[in-house]
Amino acid sequence: MDLIPIGRAAAALGMAPSALRYYDERGLVTPAARAGGKRMYDAEQLRRLAFIKLAQSLGLPLDTAGAVLDAPGPEWRELIHRQIAELDEVIAQARTAQHFLSHALKCPAEHPARECPTMLAGLDQLIAGTPVAELLSAPR
Repeated sequence: MDLIPIGRAAAALGMAPSALRYYDERGLVTPAARAGGKRMYDAEQLRRLAFIKLAQSLGLPLDTAGAVLDAPGPEWRELIHRQIAELDEVIAQARTAQHFLSHALKCPAEHPARECPTMLAGLDQLIAGTPVAELLSAPR
């Protein structure tokens, strides 16, 4: 594959040229050459940029993308294990929030936080000192 200039590389990936320059400054990519002062990218660097774009679109930190691209195997694998554990926590919290909101929608009361016996019991437990985590982990 021929080298392509930064503008074409950015357009091909749907990114701003400034993002490519930033990734270069961070050491995440290294243009294969420069022509007339412009960064030129080869297939390997375009794949690195595509990987970064994918990671960013998934909400992953640049440090995670950089580690997968360049860190030794044990190091990036440990980082990924930690990232997956964090995502598991976020997913669990989102599922709990979804369950809570679904309960409110299904409740026949006009105002569940004021009239739903299940919600009122939970709110009373919070007032009595039950930790939120304990209340949310109770069987549903």
